[in-house]
Formats: sequence, C-alpha cells, structure tokens
Amino acid sequence: MEYAIETNGLTKHFKKTVALDGATLRVPKGAIYGLVGRNGAGKTTLIRVLCGLQRPSAGDYQLFGVPYTDKKVSAARRRTGALIERPAYYPEMTVLENLKQQCRILGMPSFAHLDEIIEAVGLSEYVKKRPSKLSLGYRQRLGIALALAGKPDLLLLDEPINSIDPQGIVEIRELLLRLNREHGVTMLISSHILDELSRLATDYGFLEKGKIIREMTAREFEANARKSMRVTVSDPAALAVALDEKGIEYKVLPENAVDIFAEIPVGELAALLRAGGCELMSVTERDETLESFFLNLTGAAK
Repeated sequence: MEYAIETNGLTKHFKKTVALDGATLRVPKGAIYGLVGRNGAGKTTLIRVLCGLQRPSAGDYQLFGVPYTDKKVSAARRRTGALIERPAYYPEMTVLENLKQQCRILGMPSFAHLDEIIEAVGLSEYVKKRPSKLSLGYRQRLGIALALAGKPDLLLLDEPINSIDPQGIVEIRELLLRLNREHGVTMLISSHILDELSRLATDYGFLEKGKIIREMTAREFEANARKSMRVTVSDPAALAVALDEKGIEYKVLPENAVDIFAEIPVGELAALLRAGGCELMSVTERDETLESFFLNLTGAAK
C-alpha cells in the first residue's frame, strides 16, 4: 500500500512538555484520515510538524515516500495544502488578492482555477472584502480556500469547520468529499466535531497523550463499534435495578431514555419491566458513535 504520510516514533518536546510521544501513523494515499483526540493530545503539533513549521525532537516522517530530511521534501510540500488552527492571511489584501498571492508564493502560473475554489467555499460575494470585514466562519472558509489554492494532492486540516454555520458545514463536507472522490486528494483532518468527522473519514487514528493508540479503517470501526438499544421507559430507576440484577451495561439519559449495551429480546425486556412496575414506551437500535468509541478506548468514559 502507498502512503501519503508515514510517521515513525515522532516525538516533540517543548521544554518540559511532551506534545508528541513516539506517534506512529500511516495515512494511505487517497484516504480521508480522521485524527481523533481530546484537547492537548498533540493533534495540532502533529500537523505543524508535518507542515515543516516545527522540527521533531525525535523520530521521523515521510511525505509521499520522501523523508523529511531529504531536500526533495520541499517538492512534496508543494503538493500539500494546510489550514492550522486559524487562517493565515494578509489583512490589508482582499479575499481575491490573498488567494492570488498564495498562488504566486506556490509558483502557480495561472489564477484561472480560483473562481471555482471561491464558489465552492461560498466566498463569491466577498472577493472584494478584506478578511477583517468577514465573520469568523467566512474567515475559516478563506483559510480552506487558501489551502486549496495550490491544487494540492494532500490536505492537512486542523478544525476546518470551526465557527462555520450548519449550512456551511454541509457545503464544506461536500467539497472535501468531491475533492477526494473525483481528484483523489488525500486528507488528514483533525476535528472535535466527531459526528461530522464520521461522515467524512475512510480511516481513523486515535491520539492520546501524544501517542497513536489505535488506527483502523471506517469499516473496521463499524465492525468494532458496540451496538446498543435506546429505550424510553416510564421509570428508568426500575429498569436500572433490573439491568443491574442481570449484570448488563447501560447508561441513563435525560427524558426517561436508557442506552442498553446488550442484545436483549424486546419481549424479555418488556417482561422485566412489567415485573418491576415499569412500562416500555419505545425501542430503537443504535450503533456506537465515534465519540463513545473513543471515550471507551481511552477509558475516559469511566
């Protein structure tokens, strides 16, 4: 398998702080790789190292098979677009001028492709405005447009939908999926909005305290994710007693809802509830979310 990104024991220290602690990951070429981790896990540091903005303290990495210590890595970086934390732009320039300047920096011979990018990220009405006149969400769109200006083969996106409104999130999602499916653009995306990330990712890497503790494909996640039943009952406390007696894992939720992490025939469940003087109102089968899978993987759910 070909990899767009490979890291081996990647480590980064900031004085006494260990931001990355031997992180090893593989991002297959053509994948949308979702990087999952809580705040402070090292997600942004990892992306900054891959962009060449920071040198690793130990370990190594490759972009498109080129070691970061090789002079040829500069050519690989030109194939990479990035948005890290917040957009970087020239405040005195308009949106369009910023994009043209980005093309010049990357050595792009033409600006003809910018119209398509501007329309795709929803900035058509704002091309003559300076970034300071845009809302946070539209500045974020500008950041994504700048990352796309060089027609990259690899995108590194750190919280790309931060501050973007719900309609904008849908538009950005469709844009990223189209770039991946039609143009084969590989992506590494870090986002704390895990529900949205699960709509995009073909692969996942789970980062905890600077280490990649697990990698899996989206299909493997679906196979490993726990199934559950969400039931609504008249008396959750009575259901909890019945489930405790059976040794069944569950989670009590608001509005008389309970998630049950076991396969129980509905008839048997109803009989248990009747015995405890509780009425079953509704039953829905559910798949485990990416968030709950991550929390259980790291032990944070406890």
